[in-house]
Amino acid sequence: MTIAAIIVAAGRGTRAGGEIPKQWQMLGGKSVVARAAAPFLLHPAIESVVVVLHPDDADLCEIAGVTAVIGGATRQASVLAGLEALDSVDKVLIHDAARPLVSTALIDRVLAALDTHQGAAPAVPVTDTLWRGADDQVQGVTDRNGLFRAQTPQGFHLAALLAAHHAMTEDATDDVAVARAAGIAVAIVDGDENNIKITTPGDFARAERLMGQDLDIRCGNGYDVHRFGPGDHVWLCGVQVPHTRSLQGHSDADVGMHAVTDAIYGALGAGDIGQHFPPSDPQWKGAASHIFLEHAVALAAERGYRIGNADCTLVCEYPKIGPHQPAMRAAMAGIMGMDADRISVKATTSERLGFTGREEGIAALATVTLVKL
Repeated sequence: MTIAAIIVAAGRGTRAGGEIPKQWQMLGGKSVVARAAAPFLLHPAIESVVVVLHPDDADLCEIAGVTAVIGGATRQASVLAGLEALDSVDKVLIHDAARPLVSTALIDRVLAALDTHQGAAPAVPVTDTLWRGADDQVQGVTDRNGLFRAQTPQGFHLAALLAAHHAMTEDATDDVAVARAAGIAVAIVDGDENNIKITTPGDFARAERLMGQDLDIRCGNGYDVHRFGPGDHVWLCGVQVPHTRSLQGHSDADVGMHAVTDAIYGALGAGDIGQHFPPSDPQWKGAASHIFLEHAVALAAERGYRIGNADCTLVCEYPKIGPHQPAMRAAMAGIMGMDADRISVKATTSERLGFTGREEGIAALATVTLVKL
């Protein structure tokens, strides 16, 4: 059963203020739409994610892993554009880009309901007293029994929803309305009070507070050592540095990259390089160390973490690291999928003390932070 998600991001969102539409404004260092898309991109059951854009925003979408589609003049037209962009998909989740705090648990509840229903959507029961008003005065009270506040993602079997959209002759506020107009029964699943929709400027601050309440930051340390042997270069943090000797090891002996890799594994509580790539296994003999680092980065993403920053210190008398630092940071950034300004590579000597002081080898220490998405 193939599942896709559509993130509807074609609206203008003028009530939220700002120089650009609310979905492209920053929330905790990432755009609102990037935060909305992240849980779907990381979800193991979802194979593809489509972001539906306004034509004026085509150059704003730089979210890795999504397919960008130009939407229409209405929400319904935009959703239809997203649906028609899907290929070989059985079920689809449709989510508002303005809801950046959707949880994996909520996505799971909607998907579970689709096992027995053609449509499912999250909602929160109305608990406040509801007034009818006019001219700034209370005119009456509305019974709140059976009333819910609708949320997204709203999930459907794709064929049924696509047919419903094609048959719809009136504009609809959401896909539940489109489905019900076509006679599709929609199950209600438990919503999430934190799954707020950003509508006004104050909602950004509220979302920041909610993110802070659920903030999960991890820190890991890594340490590695390799001795010198015959050769004419060393690999350090992804850069080949000319030298009178080479570092010896089962792989390419990139001591800096090994330390950063182990720091990521440490933050995840996932052991070390030796557990994932045993030196007793001949297939890793002479292997490029970026293989190990890429695996650690992918494992962090799989578990729902992004790398906040990485700090690596190389301990050696020679070679001199300073001239190569920019290239090392750029190489590590490329491998880790991060901006170079989140990566530090620096060097120190041991004042001629110990094995590094005697120029017998190089040591590296690294610290990495992981932030839960």
